Amino acid sequence: MFDLDNTLHNASHAIFPAMVLKMNAYMARVLGDGVTPASAEEISATRARYWKRYGATLLGLVRHHGVDAAHFLRETHDLPELEAMIRHERGLGQLLRRLPGRKILLTNAPREYARKVVGHMGIGRHFDGQVTIESMWVHRRLRPKPSRVMLRRLMRREGMDPRRCILVEDTLENLRSAHALGMRTVWVTQYLPNPGKKPAWLDVKVKSVKKLK
Repeated sequence: MFDLDNTLHNASHAIFPAMVLKMNAYMARVLGDGVTPASAEEISATRARYWKRYGATLLGLVRHHGVDAAHFLRETHDLPELEAMIRHERGLGQLLRRLPGRKILLTNAPREYARKVVGHMGIGRHFDGQVTIESMWVHRRLRPKPSRVMLRRLMRREGMDPRRCILVEDTLENLRSAHALGMRTVWVTQYLPNPGKKPAWLDVKVKSVKKLK
């Protein structure tokens, strides 16, 4: 299973900065008093608090402010210049074709955004399935990564044995959850501090998915 942003392409180059601006504007309205938008300091503190508690800012906004998840995702992922912002390495299609086993895209991003990014990179045909945030509802609650409940349900639905699965990700908390369920883990990161030292729950770390064999 492959994550999308900052795993298969460099979302930090332009996409994430643009999304952050949209998210901040959205949160300013939600956290404000209806007349005055919330301050940058309040937005930052709220984002950090919800990220630490829930693993995703969106979950905190849904649970504590009545935000509609679908509306938030549409507003924050509406990037007219998206294709021009995408930066990715060449040869991803050949890599995915060469790697053995089924490939599933597993992303907390919304379906339409993922469709556009994967389509632009020309790698959609190499995935046997694409699981986006719209498919991560469990018992009427949104459970994106790093939710273990969602991952267990996905394993059952796809008929997969976690011990025969590998999650390729840039986010350590998501990998920690996958390992707890028995999956092997690959951390994609441009920063590889202390070569040779890694958490017991992390199997491999690479600077690029193209380092996979």
